Amino acid sequence: MSDLWAALGLVLVLEGAMYALFPAQMIEMMRRLPHLPPASLRVFGITAVAVGWLIVWWVRH
Repeated sequence: MSDLWAALGLVLVLEGAMYALFPAQMIEMMRRLPHLPPASLRVFGITAVAVGWLIVWWVRH
């Protein structure tokens, strides 16, 4: 369970760093997001899940 909390903390650190370091670019990305087709967002999400899962698997083995 502590690994889950550590992973959540790391996600928040990385997400917060993006907003802190690149606030204007993050706002622009959020403006463009509603104009992207749902299929593109779905592919991006599935890709992110797969890459994240592979990284966790690689680190754990």
